[in-house]
Amino acid sequence: MGTDPITFADLLRVANDPDFDRWREQIGRTGGCSDPIHLTGWTVTKDKTTGETLHRYSTEGEPGGRLRVACGNRRASRCPSCAWTYAGDTYHLIRAGLAGDDRRDIPATVREHPRVFATLTAPSFGPVHNRPEAGVCRCGTRHPENDSVLGTALDPATYDYAGAVLFNNHAGDLWHRFANRLRREIAQRAGITQRELKETARLSYGKVAEFQKRGAIHFHAVIRIDGPDGPENPPPPWATTNMLTDAIRAAVTHSYTTVTAPAVGDEPCRPFRWGRQLDIRPVKAFGDGSDITEQAVASYVAKYATKAAESTGTLDRRIGELSELDRHHVPDHTRRLIEACKVLDPLYPDRRLWAWAHMLGFRGHFSSKSRRYSTTLGDLRQTRADYRAAQERAALDLDDREPDTVLVLADWQYAGHGHTPGESALAATIARDLRLNRDTAREALADLAARDPGEWI
Repeated sequence: MGTDPITFADLLRVANDPDFDRWREQIGRTGGCSDPIHLTGWTVTKDKTTGETLHRYSTEGEPGGRLRVACGNRRASRCPSCAWTYAGDTYHLIRAGLAGDDRRDIPATVREHPRVFATLTAPSFGPVHNRPEAGVCRCGTRHPENDSVLGTALDPATYDYAGAVLFNNHAGDLWHRFANRLRREIAQRAGITQRELKETARLSYGKVAEFQKRGAIHFHAVIRIDGPDGPENPPPPWATTNMLTDAIRAAVTHSYTTVTAPAVGDEPCRPFRWGRQLDIRPVKAFGDGSDITEQAVASYVAKYATKAAESTGTLDRRIGELSELDRHHVPDHTRRLIEACKVLDPLYPDRRLWAWAHMLGFRGHFSSKSRRYSTTLGDLRQTRADYRAAQERAALDLDDREPDTVLVLADWQYAGHGHTPGESALAATIARDLRLNRDTAREALADLAARDPGEWI
């Protein structure tokens, strides 16, 4: 598809601007961000003792008088570049809890702890078009893999759209109940009390939410048993993968693991439990013919950490009026789910269904973890910031100065965000080039690891 005339003309303007090289450098430093934040301001670096000015910077000399920094949005639909960074952080967070990370005091012995990859799904709200193992949907059609009707209701008149969005809305509460019940099930199988369990073992997890094609949320989770202080402690002898698997199955089906949307007006009381489809698989340390390896699990979780409900055709922002659905050609099945949020919102004001209608009622965190599962996203970001700060100090020839003797004064103002059409096209090209370079480097490392695995473990 060719570039439209307006974008092409603006692209030529940007490329021929005298400040183009500096603009391209700025966008490269953001990773090719699709919606960079524009800042104006200055910084002055001084020696505290002598008052000497060591460095001075102002945006007055930048293209357009602005400095562009990455937006940091985790949604791939908003900014593929920043989402790629977020996915990378999530990958390292999840993998650190599976394989260890010496830099963050997570020993490699965590591989010996009982750990599984579990998928908890939503219940049925009515039959939908699908691709069963038999190959023929209940509608009598063999749907191709990319058929747009997959996940939509066979009979919209009888499908429980209200139940679907209320389940999404309560999914976080349901996970909380499941986690609490799981601790009880583990203690019961170990023959100890819950208080004794806290003194001998700790349940850790990292999870991500994913929208199925029908618009119902489900969770993928790495679940692990540690010693009482976390991954650095070995689990007790009674903790096994089989026992953990059995405890998860019991916790999912227990009557305690239920949340209820009360009866209001014409809406009946709805008790919600997990769906019948439950998948639990042990996580393997290395490739042994199984696709549930540490790397595969971390990659899978990272992939869905940057997605939301956009795969169902909904919007990736809050909806002001239902008329927006027409302008954006939202599919009928998704539209009915959004309309259900609108109708139910005044009946359940504390659930804020309309505010989260673009998420089909779901208002929880898309990725989360227990406190001692592994490192944190904040720690990973700080590591990256410290690395860049060290680069900056070296570039300014400040390495020989003690940090406590350096004073940095700064004044920054928000000046807008985004790109012009031509800038947007060029930024996308920069992002693709950076991604290609990173992929090439990763493939080279993978090739080296394949030749000498022991060197890269």
